[in-house]
Amino acid sequence: MATKTIKDVNLAGQRVLVRCDFNVPLKDGAVSDDSRIVAALPTINYLVEQGAKVILCSHLGRPGGEKNAKYSLAPVAEDLSSKLGKPITFIEDCIGEQVEAEVAKLGDGDIALLENVRFYKGETDNDPEFAAAMAKVADAYVNDAFGTAHRAHASTAGVTAHLSPCVCGLLIEKELAYLGDKTANPERPFTVILGGAKVSDKIKVIDALLEKADTIIIGGAMAYTFAMAEGRTIGNSLSEPDYVETAKSALKKAKEKGVKFLLPVDNLGVKDLDFGAGTVGEQKIFEGNIEDGWEGVDIGPKSIELFKAEVAAAKTVLWNGPMGIFEIDACNKGTFAVAKTIAESDGISIIGGGDSVKAINMSGYSDKVTFMSTGGGASLEFLEGKELPGVTALDQV
Repeated sequence: MATKTIKDVNLAGQRVLVRCDFNVPLKDGAVSDDSRIVAALPTINYLVEQGAKVILCSHLGRPGGEKNAKYSLAPVAEDLSSKLGKPITFIEDCIGEQVEAEVAKLGDGDIALLENVRFYKGETDNDPEFAAAMAKVADAYVNDAFGTAHRAHASTAGVTAHLSPCVCGLLIEKELAYLGDKTANPERPFTVILGGAKVSDKIKVIDALLEKADTIIIGGAMAYTFAMAEGRTIGNSLSEPDYVETAKSALKKAKEKGVKFLLPVDNLGVKDLDFGAGTVGEQKIFEGNIEDGWEGVDIGPKSIELFKAEVAAAKTVLWNGPMGIFEIDACNKGTFAVAKTIAESDGISIIGGGDSVKAINMSGYSDKVTFMSTGGGASLEFLEGKELPGVTALDQV
């Protein structure tokens, strides 16, 4: 089964409801990171060129089902208008007579943006009446919001009961290709780098990728739980003692399957970490055990070289999760070294959403990788092999 895309249908002259992911950070009433808006442009431009009447919708933040100016999409309309070089009709609601009246004025190739769908509880409740009210202004539906595709909400799944065709946009098409096809049938060697804080967040991904990868590299705080599983001491490092047996099982499975499973051989430890202030106290490199009173915050120089060599030899690299507390200058060397090596590799490089995207943007190498996912939780669930409601609700070939 393959999901139909906007390239499979004729949407000329149709009123097309497009679910985007415009859940962007705002600062002083303006968009402070436009990467999700940029990611939506190919689909919007395609529909405009086709002569569709484009009705964009999205959520922003968590307003809890109530109207709140702090979470208005008005700044997104301004940013989008400047990027497209054409006016955007911003409609101050997402259902009701006002929306119907404004949409009726749209000509072929015109664009409207509806107000935040989460101003109504019916959105996250996937309320059929709310979904029907949203669908009332459109003929067809396009989902291009991969970041919320793992949620069965009214604007990601419910509206599909009322509109036809229902297809995915170019962004979701790309996400499915890279996180799906190119990891299911990768060019080998296939190296997976997993970091971040918790084994509990990633264990299902590790389990699924042990079936596909040639090498799995573990960094970030989750590596300390694996270190405990190997009998090492970790000082005051962040860990999940309840998941030590789970980590042992993953190590055993890797051995049975002949998958190379690399853990850090050294770590940067610090005293007196203050995340809010972005400062650390005394620093020390530990090989093997970390002493009491010290907290591991990054991979060490030997681990960096070990991981770099493995990444450089890979034909496909999937990276999800930083190697340490990359937001603090003293603790970002491991994450940025991995980012640089991935960017310089000759293979296919897939950045699996969330903090990895933030880290590679900060490192300055984001324009050198093959693909960056826009999904955090959606990326992880898809890599686990779960079905995504926002994708399965669409028309299949």
